[in-house]
Amino acid sequence: MRNSAAAAPGSGPPIVTRSNTASDSYKEAGVDVGEADKGLGHIVRRITATWPRSGLGQVQLPIGYFANVIDIGGIGLAIGTDGVGSKAIVAEMMKKYDTVGIDCVAMNVNDLLCVGARPVSMVDYIAVEKADAAMLDGIAVGLAEGARQAGVSITGGEISQLGDVVRGFDLVGTAVGIVPLDRILAGRDIEPGDKVLGIASNGLHSNGFTLARRAFFDVARVKVDHVFPELGCPLGEELLRPTHIYVPEILELLDRVASVKALIHITGDGLMNLARVAAEIGFVIDAMPSAPPVFALIEKLGGVSRGEMFEVYNMGIGFCVVVPERDADAALAILKRHGRQAWVIGHAVADPDKSVRLPQERLIGRGKKFAAG
Repeated sequence: MRNSAAAAPGSGPPIVTRSNTASDSYKEAGVDVGEADKGLGHIVRRITATWPRSGLGQVQLPIGYFANVIDIGGIGLAIGTDGVGSKAIVAEMMKKYDTVGIDCVAMNVNDLLCVGARPVSMVDYIAVEKADAAMLDGIAVGLAEGARQAGVSITGGEISQLGDVVRGFDLVGTAVGIVPLDRILAGRDIEPGDKVLGIASNGLHSNGFTLARRAFFDVARVKVDHVFPELGCPLGEELLRPTHIYVPEILELLDRVASVKALIHITGDGLMNLARVAAEIGFVIDAMPSAPPVFALIEKLGGVSRGEMFEVYNMGIGFCVVVPERDADAALAILKRHGRQAWVIGHAVADPDKSVRLPQERLIGRGKKFAAG
C-alpha cells in the first residue's frame, strides 16, 4: 500500500492523494495508477481505524512511507510487504525462475532500510496456476540467494494453487526488521544544502514491467531471445537482472555515519520517491549518471515521453541517501568499498511543494508527475 499514500511521516492522519492521473502509456498498457490510488484511499481510511492509540502495537508512522514500525514493548518492529509484479510474466516466458526470488527479497528488505531498520526475516507467498515442482524449486533458489545477500532468514510462507485466478505465478513477500524507536528514519530533519547520493541500479529492478513488456513484445514484437546491440545479451536475460540488495552497505552506513537523514528506495514513481520524506523540502537532481541502455530502448520503442520514463522507472538510480554535505565523501567511500557505483546526484532545497527538479531533463516533478519546466 506504500506507493500511493502521500502523508508525511509524523504529520498526523494519513491522507492518500494523487495530483495527476496516470500517464498515458502506462495506463494504455493496463496499469491505471489513478484508479488504484482512489481505491487505496478507501482502504487506508478503514484500516487506520484498527490502530491502537498507545501501548503494545502502537503504529509509529502514517501509511505512505516505505515501511512502517510498531512498538513491541519498547522495541521498534519494522514491517513491509511487496512483490515482483509482472516481472513474473517474463520469468514464465523465459522458463527461468531462479532470480525472481532475489527480487522478492530485495523489494522488501530495501524498503525496511528506509526507516533505518535492520532486516531480520521474511515470509513469502507464491500463488500458482498449477503446482510445478521444478518452478517452485527455481523460485526457492532465488529466495535463498536473496536471503543470503540480505543476511535474513526466510521463516515460512504459503503456496496457493489458484487456477481460476492466476495465470503463471505471483510472488510476494513480507519482511520484518528492528529499529530503536528513537532512531526511526523518515527524513524529518533534512535541510537545504544536504546532499543526495545516488546508488546505481541493476536495470529495471522490479518496476514498470507492464510498460516494458508492451514496448518490447506488443509494439516492437520481439522475442525474449532477441539481442539488441545496445544490450549485448538476450532481452529476457536483461529484463530478469535481479534487483540490487543494498542491505550490507546501508547498515554499515548507518553504523558509521550518524548524520544520515534519509534513505530512499527508488522503485515505482522513480525519483518522485524523494518527495516522500517528512520534511517540507524539495530536491534538485542535477548530476544524474547515464542510464543503462534498456531504458532508452523502452522510451524509443514504446513511444514513452521523457517525463513518464522518470515517473515509472529508476533510470539508473536504485537507492538514495541524504546526508549533510560534510559527510558525503565518507558515505561515498563506504558505498564504493562495497562495490557500489555511487555519486552525489543532487541536493535538497527549501520548497513547501516538495518538488523534484531535473535540470538536465528540463523536468519538474510534483505529486507523482514530471512536466516540462
